Amino acid sequence: MTVQAPAATEIRPFTVEVPEEELDDLRRRIRATRWPEAETVADESQGVPLAMIQTLARYWMTDYDWRTVEAKLNALAQFVTEIDGLDIHFIHVRSQHEDALPLIVNHGWPGSIIEQLKIIEPLTDPTAHGGSEEDAFHLVIPSMPGYGFSGKPTGTGWGPQRMARAWAELMERLGYDRYVAQGGDWGAFVVDQMGLQAPEGLLAIHTNMPGVVPTDVDKASLAGDPPPAGLSAEERRAYEQLIRTYGQVEYARMMAARPQTLYGIADSPVGLAAWLLDHNDAEGQPAAAVTSALDRTTSATDKLTRDEILDNITLYWLTNTGVSASRLYWEYKGGFFNAKGVSIPVAVTVFPGEQYQAPRSWAERAYPNLIYFNEVDRGGHFAAWEEPELFSHEMRAAFRSLREGSSS
Repeated sequence: MTVQAPAATEIRPFTVEVPEEELDDLRRRIRATRWPEAETVADESQGVPLAMIQTLARYWMTDYDWRTVEAKLNALAQFVTEIDGLDIHFIHVRSQHEDALPLIVNHGWPGSIIEQLKIIEPLTDPTAHGGSEEDAFHLVIPSMPGYGFSGKPTGTGWGPQRMARAWAELMERLGYDRYVAQGGDWGAFVVDQMGLQAPEGLLAIHTNMPGVVPTDVDKASLAGDPPPAGLSAEERRAYEQLIRTYGQVEYARMMAARPQTLYGIADSPVGLAAWLLDHNDAEGQPAAAVTSALDRTTSATDKLTRDEILDNITLYWLTNTGVSASRLYWEYKGGFFNAKGVSIPVAVTVFPGEQYQAPRSWAERAYPNLIYFNEVDRGGHFAAWEEPELFSHEMRAAFRSLREGSSS
């Protein structure tokens, strides 16, 4: 009898099942951490403070329960399918409303699908969260290659352009011939590339980290030069934020230059946690919401909590993706916040805690088919994680004009 191998395009159910011995090993490694002395300054200018990481490590070792988030994940429909030679893991939740608009949502670094868990219900079941049936989405949330439960590339080439093609293939494979895409952080790069590639069926993209910086401004900010003449007050503010951001990305430069050297984050849970927490943030952004969550055990308003931060860090640990995720920085050779030339419909939400607040004037130039632009009053870089209800409201508003039957 011959057993036929599964087709490469097969979509296979996926369940998270972490052996207890792996969790025991995690706790053992935390317990065995060799600590350095404390920082010699009274602020965070030398990195993650010793007291902060030791307090988190003690809780991680003694009280944190991975099984809680594992159960949340397994309550969702998860799948794996091979695309371009690599297994891609994704969550796929269809709305009870059959006419819902399909939406693929992209995470970034140092994030994962954990970031999107709180937006699933508001987007797929809007009537229970202040929206109407016409606002419903069918939701697809993939793990990027090298991240989470997706496969780890064994060769080069898996940058945002290739991911964009893979997500288009994924949506086609799921039977969606009409859909929209959303992304922040690296996910914003991916959706910009999807917009450039304009696959059949992609109606529009939404970004909460838009690439809209004009060429002259981008060149000057990268060089640390004075701002070009003629900027408005809003544009000058954005320029100063860009200067600040480019001065605080040592972590990104390391991953872009030498990702394989980061063996410590594959060997030490505490080393991994510190690496994922440290953004060298001027004025506490964009990671202020993450570090402040370390002191929050519960939240009645969906603010980030300590357990949610550890859910994400523990996912990186259990999948051993600290280094493989870092290679995305090495893969990408393009600009960061510069305009890319996207001409399909684009929606933009500007969150105040983002690395820079994109001015409408730049967004209109970068995205000539700008269908939605809004500046909100709270939330930051990890928008879906920090403010899931607000984020969900923005998704409904951003794509409302594209719904079938809309007169817009």
